[in-house]
This record gives sequence, C-alpha cells and structure tokens, in this order.
Amino acid sequence: MELPLDEEDGTFTSIPLADDSAEHPSGILSSRAERTHSTMMNADMDAVEAENRVELEEKTRLINQVLELQHTLEDLSARVDAVKEENLKLKSENQVLGQYIENLMSASSVFQTTDTKSKRK
Repeated sequence: MELPLDEEDGTFTSIPLADDSAEHPSGILSSRAERTHSTMMNADMDAVEAENRVELEEKTRLINQVLELQHTLEDLSARVDAVKEENLKLKSENQVLGQYIENLMSASSVFQTTDTKSKRK
C-alpha cells in the first residue's frame, strides 16, 4: 500500500486504518479498562490517604506526648530549684543553731573541758 504524497511539501501523510471507537467494539473494552484502572487508582489513593491519616495521627500523638513530657520536665526542674533553695536555707539555719549551741556549751561549766593530768596530781 502506498502512502499518499502531500503535493505541497512532498511529504507522506499517514491515514488511520480504522476508527477503533466506530468500527470495533474494542472502544467498549477500552472504556471498561479505563473505569477499572480509574477504580484501582482511586483504591490506591484511598489507601495512601488512609496511611497518611494514620501517620498524621501518630505524629500528633507523639507531639502531644513530647509536649506533656516537656511540661513534666519543667515542673520537675522548678521542684528541684525549690528544694535546692530550701536546702540552702536549712543549712544556714543549722549553722546558726550549731554556733548557738557551741556558745551555750562554752558558757556552761558543765561542758567545760577537764584536764585529766591536773586531777591525778
């Protein structure tokens, strides 16, 4: 079969041998295949969306857990600071009391140190 020659520029043009949708019932098969392919693509997209939703929910849960742990850490840090402050206050009070007791003992004759050598003589 010879291809028709385009007389203007000397090139060959192609002629379709058959119109698939008009002459063959394969146009029906083609639209069924497209619908099946479309349905499969929709199912794949639904699966991807469901997976994305699960990932998003997991990320949200983890973010909330991290935030909760940060708040707990802040609370514990504040508690440690308060305990340190209380500890310093108590140490200071203990020093004052210790000095007071020492002064009382030195002023009392009951707690005076005794010289054991002088008693033996």
